[in-house]
Amino acid sequence: MSSAPEQRAERDGRDGRFARAPERPRTDGGAAPPVVSAVNGHRRPEVPVRPAVRPGSSEPLGARFRVGADGVAGTNFALWAGGAEAVELCLFDDEPGTGPEGTPCGERETRLFLDELTHEIWHGFVPGVRPGRRYGYRVHGRWDPWTGARWNPAKLLLDPYTRAIDGDFTLPPEVYGHVRDWPQQYVADTVRDDRDSAPYVPKGVVVADDDDWADDHRPKTPWADSVIYELHVRGFTMRHPGIPERLRGTYAGLAHPAAVDHLVRLGVTAVELLPVHQFAHEDHLLRRGLRNYWGYNSIGYFAPHAAYAATGTRGRQVGEFKRMVRALHAAGIEVILDVVYNHTAEGGELGPTLSLRGVDNRRYYRLQDDARRYADYTGCGNTLHVVQPNVLRLITDSLRYWVTEMGVDGFRFDLAAALARSMHDVDMLSPFLAVIAQDPVLRRVKLIAEPWDVGSGGYQVGAFPPLWTEWNDRYRDAVRDFWRGALPDVRDLGYRLSGSSDLYAWGGRRPYASVNFVTAHDGFTLRDLVSYEQKHNEANGEGNRDGTGDNRSWNCGVEGETDDAAVLALRRRQARNLLTTLLLSTGVPMLVAGDEMGRTQGGNNNAYCQDNATSWVDWSLLEDPGWRALAELSARLLALRRAHPVLRSRSFFSGRPQAADGLRDLAWFTADGTEMTEADWYAPAATLGMFLSGRDIARRDDSGEPVTDDSFLTVLHAGSGPVRFTLPGAPWASAYELLVNTARESQATAPGTRRAGGTPVAVRPRSILLLRAVPASPSPPRPCP
Repeated sequence: MSSAPEQRAERDGRDGRFARAPERPRTDGGAAPPVVSAVNGHRRPEVPVRPAVRPGSSEPLGARFRVGADGVAGTNFALWAGGAEAVELCLFDDEPGTGPEGTPCGERETRLFLDELTHEIWHGFVPGVRPGRRYGYRVHGRWDPWTGARWNPAKLLLDPYTRAIDGDFTLPPEVYGHVRDWPQQYVADTVRDDRDSAPYVPKGVVVADDDDWADDHRPKTPWADSVIYELHVRGFTMRHPGIPERLRGTYAGLAHPAAVDHLVRLGVTAVELLPVHQFAHEDHLLRRGLRNYWGYNSIGYFAPHAAYAATGTRGRQVGEFKRMVRALHAAGIEVILDVVYNHTAEGGELGPTLSLRGVDNRRYYRLQDDARRYADYTGCGNTLHVVQPNVLRLITDSLRYWVTEMGVDGFRFDLAAALARSMHDVDMLSPFLAVIAQDPVLRRVKLIAEPWDVGSGGYQVGAFPPLWTEWNDRYRDAVRDFWRGALPDVRDLGYRLSGSSDLYAWGGRRPYASVNFVTAHDGFTLRDLVSYEQKHNEANGEGNRDGTGDNRSWNCGVEGETDDAAVLALRRRQARNLLTTLLLSTGVPMLVAGDEMGRTQGGNNNAYCQDNATSWVDWSLLEDPGWRALAELSARLLALRRAHPVLRSRSFFSGRPQAADGLRDLAWFTADGTEMTEADWYAPAATLGMFLSGRDIARRDDSGEPVTDDSFLTVLHAGSGPVRFTLPGAPWASAYELLVNTARESQATAPGTRRAGGTPVAVRPRSILLLRAVPASPSPPRPCP
């Protein structure tokens, strides 16, 4: 027969919650509960008298070092904790202290109550606390998981506004607000754990505000001229032979001339950094001896990830990050951050208590009707409740901080649809989008949405409002399908090559609303896309169940690595085709670091936990003539794109004649050299010609004069056999000069080589020709508007 506590634990209540928590283990030796007293109408435990804390200010939030009017230096601490009953500020020294059960530990903790409460913000000024001092909070309140209340003052919490974090997340049982290993796991989250977590968790660090960016010059690259290069700070630099070993894997390593020079030679205009907000490693990874490599598990929205700092973690990581931004700006390269405001590292109800959960769980997170459970639109256990004003403020304050004080130029929002949800549904008039649209700082930087989440109605490609650009996965899918021979016709490809007007030609949006990509951090690399048809994620320790099975890839006849020279040659050609298509398409191209030199992950399409050579860029690939040629082709195409505005149009094409000769700004051709008809778009085809007229660009320069350019013909042929493509004659061109032929490893061509319009040209299997058009006759005058 079960005891009374066991009976309570086993009862499901039929309404989704328990009547009360099961009995919990005592960790205080059976001591009587502490005496409580009133503070600002709330209750707090009595503690020994501590040094006086001045009232300070409720603004700004976080820890801000300053010198007061009376000449006294110290730090103002301010924490929003609306439902709390009391807040303790905990300061840490390096002098030895006493840990759990009287054991010695390597730091001494001083606790000070913040007695001032203004508009739900607890605050105080502590004289003598200077930059470099470590701190955290203990927040007192009710433990009632059935109503979403999960306050537990035994758990040291990170300040949500801390600007630097010192220490590693190891996630032992003590850092969980509940008893993690409670025998009945289905009620474990209701059993409070009273063990002190302070010895086991990182601490916030007070940081000085000492930088006005007066010597920095932002590149401010227009969207239409942008080329994004997605990279991982650690993975890009870990194996670079030109970067000193002590700087590899760090912000300083990315700022090193050897790293910057590669970006400049390649010709990209912006780096998009995988998450650099402080993040934690998931418990299930740590148990398997792995770590979170990508970093989509944020816990400090103001703090640069400390493990990427070469100079130390007591606030010095902040200055190192700023110097990296300056170095990239000096080279004309913008810095875009991949940010994760949709969820945090605290996970679901069985996750650790690190920060927001212990500050005010009910207002920071979206909860279900059964308030024990979290609404999960992210697949990561929780979703931030962005409709709540304090949560919206946290996000926008963080974004402004990274722009104004850390120097970044824009953001890519992970699972942005989750941020655009109102109470439940995705809403393009949501508070988050409305606030961004009117913010005088944020509306001026680059904003990129990953326009989906995992909840119902979460797929929102093409739906975000003007001001936003979007990752266009329909571009990715169409281009992959074309080159593997899986498109039924070329209708979708035509839209994707010309800027996806079917998705973005509304509300004043432009072609650069589409961020075009063939690969991203999530999925196969470019080389693996042409080498594997199945994922090979065994190293992740999840039985190869993780990662998508919908890769739209083709292995060119052999799965994985091979010595077959013909297969290897075909794979390199397919890689050239995919990159050339990307860089010649209208919209904003995004490359992934290492794709331009044939980086492989051995078929792992979900390498989020592979902080090793699987994920790091292998710079020795540039010594392979075949892969070096791919890097040279990428740089050549980016140079052409940079030199020719017709290849980076700022407006959608009309497809209508612009002058009496009938020349159109955009025209499509079949292999026989005739313009595509409606029937041709619906017919099976493996060949498509795209003509862009540089004479008819819908753009004026700063003086108001029309912008003109060369005209180009791109021939894309995905067939397995050769084809003869007839080059369009008048009025399109009198002749064509070949610039790129992806059937060749090297792109060297004889200067002046031309082919007459109206004549056929041989196109080898699975290849692209890029040709510059020689005008058929002098350009006629434009009609009056």
